[in-house]
Amino acid sequence: MPKFVVQGGKRLKGSIRPAGNKNAALPMLAATLLTEEDVFLENVPRIRDVLTLLDLLEALGAETEWVGDNEVRVRAADVGHTQLDAEAAARIRASILLAGPMLARTGGMNLPPPGGDVIGRRRVDTHFLAFQKLGARFEHDAKSFRVKSDGLVGGDMFLDEPSVTGTENAVMAAALARGTTRIRNAAAEPHVQDLCHMLVGMGAPIEGIGTGTLHIQGAEKLRGGRFRITSDHIEVGSFIGLAAVTRSELTILDAAPEHLDSTLIGFERLGVTVEIRGQDLYIPGNQEMRVHADIGGHIPKVDDGPWPAFPADCTSIALVTATQCEGNILIHEKMFESRMFFADKLIAMGARLVLCDPHRVLVIGPSKLRGGLVESPDIRAGMALLIAALGAEGQSEIFNIGQIERGYERIDERLRALGADIQKMDSRT
Repeated sequence: MPKFVVQGGKRLKGSIRPAGNKNAALPMLAATLLTEEDVFLENVPRIRDVLTLLDLLEALGAETEWVGDNEVRVRAADVGHTQLDAEAAARIRASILLAGPMLARTGGMNLPPPGGDVIGRRRVDTHFLAFQKLGARFEHDAKSFRVKSDGLVGGDMFLDEPSVTGTENAVMAAALARGTTRIRNAAAEPHVQDLCHMLVGMGAPIEGIGTGTLHIQGAEKLRGGRFRITSDHIEVGSFIGLAAVTRSELTILDAAPEHLDSTLIGFERLGVTVEIRGQDLYIPGNQEMRVHADIGGHIPKVDDGPWPAFPADCTSIALVTATQCEGNILIHEKMFESRMFFADKLIAMGARLVLCDPHRVLVIGPSKLRGGLVESPDIRAGMALLIAALGAEGQSEIFNIGQIERGYERIDERLRALGADIQKMDSRT
C-alpha cells in the first residue's frame, strides 16, 4: 500500500484549480441509469469513488467510457441486473444512490449495505421511507435492502432529516414516477442542485432547486444529454486551509464563490483573509490569523449544519487550520459522531487542543506542529493531516492514503506543482 512522505515547513505559491464536485459526480452518474440514451458528464474527478461507481454501473449492465481526461460517457440502454456485489458495494457509500434510479427504471433493487467513511453511524432510513411514499415496498435483513414497485406514483413527503443522499435518491425516483412529487425538508447542497439541474435537462421539470422544498413532475421517459459538474466547494475549503496553515500565497481558480458564503464566514472567524476576484479566490501569504472572539470576548466556534451552514466536510480542515491561529476556538461537528476522533493524531504532532466529546474540540492556538507518522482514517481527516504535515517542521509519513485519494484527484501531483515536497512511495520502504 502506498504512503505519502512529506517534508513540511515549505511555503507554497501559485494557482490551483479545484476538481469537479465529487458529491455531485456520484449522484449524477447514478442518474444516467434513468435513460436509455447517452449521457456525457464533464469535469468528472478521476478519483477512487468515481471509478468504483463506474464499476457498479457496468455491473448493472451500463456501458461507461472515459472520452476525455475528465469526461465520461454512460449509456444505460440495457440494465437488467438488480443485484449488486456485496464486496463492491461496501467500498463506497454512494452505492446506495443506485437504488432510486434502478427502482424507477426496472421496478426493483437488491442492495447490500453501503460502505464509505467510518465517521459514525450513517442512517439509510430516509431513503427507504421516501421510496415508500412513492408506492414502493421495502424489506431488509442483515445482508441486504430490497425495494420493489409495480409503478411509482408521485406523492407528498416530509423527509425525517435533510439527508443529502436521501434527497437525491428521492428526486431520482420521482423523476420517473407518475404525477407530481413534493419533497419537504429536502437537502439543498450545491451537489443536490447539480443533480436537479441535470434531471431538468433530461426532461423532468423541478421547481424549488436550492431550497428545502422541491416539486418534481415525473416524466414517462427521460433523455440523455451533456452536463457539467461544478467545482468542489469542499476542495476549495481544503485549499483555503492549506494556504493558511502553510502561510502560502495561493489563487484558487474557478472556485464558484456563490457556494462559499458559509465557508468563508467560518475561515474569517479563524482570522483567515480570502479575497474574491471574480470566480477566483486569492489567499495572501503570511497572514496574522488571529481568531475573532465573539462580542464580550467570549470564545467563538465554527460549527457545521445542513446547507447553507458551514459544510460538515470542512470541519476537519477548520480544525487543523485553527491550530495555527492565535486564540481559542471551539470546533463543533454536529452531524457525524466520530469525525473528530482524528484529533489525537494532531495532538501527537504538537497541536494544543482538547477533545471534549465526539463532537467538540477546543483549540488553543497557535501551536508549532512537528512531523510524525499518521494514518488517514477518512477522506477529510486524511486531507487535514496532509495539510498539517505540509505546515509542520520535519518529515511526516501518511499511511492509508487511499482514503485521501477517494476524494482528491492526483493531490500529490497538484501540490508538487505549488512547490510542496510530497512523494508517493511504497509503505514498506
